[in-house]
Amino acid sequence: MDGVPVVSVRRAAGRTRAVALVLHGGAEHGTAAVGPWRLAYLRMVPLARALHRAGRKAGLEVRLVRNRRYGWNAPAEDPVDDARWALERIREDHPGLPVVLVGHSMGGRVVLRVADDPAVVGVCALAPWTPPGEPVDAVAGRSVVLLHGTRDRITSPRDSHAFAERAQELAKRIVRFDVTGEGHAMIRRPAVWTRLMCAFTLEAIDAGETDETLRQAWTRPADERLRIPV
Repeated sequence: MDGVPVVSVRRAAGRTRAVALVLHGGAEHGTAAVGPWRLAYLRMVPLARALHRAGRKAGLEVRLVRNRRYGWNAPAEDPVDDARWALERIREDHPGLPVVLVGHSMGGRVVLRVADDPAVVGVCALAPWTPPGEPVDAVAGRSVVLLHGTRDRITSPRDSHAFAERAQELAKRIVRFDVTGEGHAMIRRPAVWTRLMCAFTLEAIDAGETDETLRQAWTRPADERLRIPV
């Protein structure tokens, strides 16, 4: 790996009990460095802060990755390498602790790819880029939440639903929410994205927090669990 990603760390209050790894979006192609002013990265800063506020007293550390390159760049899949590197650093610093992955857009694709890391207990994919044929094996045995805006024109809600259908038999449990009236940038209804992301993360690390929307989602019949309007 030439160079390394930049990782911003928000420490837990007291002893660290779990880590959330937050990944930003990008583009299909692009070898330019990701500067701190990039909108895809900046979009995740308030989400990382909100997650830290919600979980720090429960021992949650939050790490926000800034990738080396802006693009997916197949066949290299640069952001996947960056995420694997970040997971290795978490294991070095906090061996044995559970990890929850949160990613938006291209970062959503990445978190679904690296969910097979043995430390990962949960995956939250926001408006994920899940093209047809995207592999689902990595989410086996994991708790998974997907959220997608119904007006997203950048990544396909239809594709993320198809991914969730394919993953349903493998995941420990999976739900998918349709965020009504929302686009790709998560700016029309930011409170919905933030609330469900935080609630799922705290639930995944057994922090004792509950959210009624999420709690009810898990209890729905399997055929209703992948198109839940919020």
